Parts: sequence; structure tokens; C-alpha cells
Amino acid sequence: MSEPLSRLLEIMVKLRDPKGGCPWDIEQTFETIAPYTIEEAYEVADAIAREDFDDLKDELGDLLLQVVYHAEMAREAGHFDFDAVARAIGEKMVRRHPHVFGDSQVASAEHQRVAWEDVKAREREDKAGQDETMAPSALDGVPVALPALMRAEKLGKRAARVGFDWPDLTGVLAKIDEELGELRAELDNGSSERQAEEIGDLLFACANLARKAKLDPETALHGASRRFEARFRFLENALRDQKRDPKSVPLEELETLWRAAKAEEKESARKRTES
Repeated sequence: MSEPLSRLLEIMVKLRDPKGGCPWDIEQTFETIAPYTIEEAYEVADAIAREDFDDLKDELGDLLLQVVYHAEMAREAGHFDFDAVARAIGEKMVRRHPHVFGDSQVASAEHQRVAWEDVKAREREDKAGQDETMAPSALDGVPVALPALMRAEKLGKRAARVGFDWPDLTGVLAKIDEELGELRAELDNGSSERQAEEIGDLLFACANLARKAKLDPETALHGASRRFEARFRFLENALRDQKRDPKSVPLEELETLWRAAKAEEKESARKRTES
């Protein structure tokens, strides 16, 4: 084990030591630390999106700390330790890459993706077979704690692997039209509970549309959010230059500024493409 990693493990042991450790670190549990683990993963993704590699180095360190934290709590409870975590992921990578560590061959990255999913499916089947009370399902192993849009896409992907899928985009587009019609009906006279269900069905169908188009719905929505933020800030700045409050500006004028923001966005994209 490398010296920096050994030192990090020793630091975590000291932080968790009931005699002289940090009171806050000592009282943490898997449940209390889990939200920080999720947050750090998102901060890694954010640094990558910004192409800030100094920040990425720091954020990867924060994420590594989360792994060390969970492993130390597991060691204290007698479940496993950091070495077992590293050993297990190493064995998994070898098992899932027989074309690198064995005699199998793959023709392309797409072929490898399919082979990877096949290995994962066999692993889930083996795990389900160890529990006689659990009927195996193609949907096994999709974490409930995933962001909702990401989980919807993964559930659709799993169902598609056993043939439960539209043959092309036409079917999923028709499904979106169907769900939108049902939502309109509920918005007219339905309960808030039914409206929420129909909105959920529509979002689920949109996640499947992204999957069928070979796009990541989570990434697509993040992009839409970034564009919305940039355009809205453009609108705010334009009104600030005029010393006007957005709340007092007619909606029609706000729409005009919004279209101007979109036009500037397209022009900036054109210039980047030409440069």
C-alpha cells in the first residue's frame, strides 16, 4: 500500500478513536455519512464539467475520504476493512474484463458494454440464488437512492434487456403523447395525488425517450438547467442595467428578453464552433 494511502487510513483511525479522536467523527454512522458521500460524488462531476482539474484533484480526495470513512466504520463493526474493499473491486474488474485478463475477445466498445451487462446480470442472478426468500428479477440491483431520473432510465434499460421495450423512437414518442393527454385530463379535474402520478409517468416516459435516443437523461436535464440559469441571469442583468425589478416587468417583455438570451447563446455557440 502506498504511503499517502496508509497515512490517510491512519488519520481516519485516529479521528474515530474514542480516546482523543474528534467528537464529531466519533459519533458518525453509515447513515449520517451517506449524504456526504453522495454530495462529494456530485462535486467530482461538477469539477469535471467545469474542466477544473485542480478542483477535481481536491474533490477526488474528498470522495476517497468517504470510502475510507465507511471502510473504517465497517472495520470497527467487524464487517470488513479497506483492504477487503480494494480486493473486492479488483476481483470484480478482472471478472468483468475477460477480454483483458482472460481469453475472450471484444470487437468494439459497444460489444464490451453488452458483455459487461451480461456479466453483471449473472452476478445478480447468483446473488439472488443465495437468498431463497428473494425471487430474482431483471430489476434487481437498481439502487432506490439514485436520483429519480437516473433510476427511471436504469429501470427502463433493465426491462429492455429482457425484451420489454419499444422497437424504435416512434413507440416511446407515442407513449409521451399518451401520458401528456392523461396529465391534461387530471389537471382539469383530478386530485393532486393523481396529478403527481401522471407527472411522474410523463417524466418516466421522457427518461425512456432519452435512453432510446442513446442519451443520458440526467446529463440532458443538467444541461437544460445550466441553459435556463444562464438565460435567466441574462434577463436579470438586462433589467438591472435599466434599474428595473423583474417582478414589475410584464410577462411579454420578459419573454422578449428570454428570446434575446437564447439568440445570444446561439451566437456564442456559433463563434466557438468557428474559432
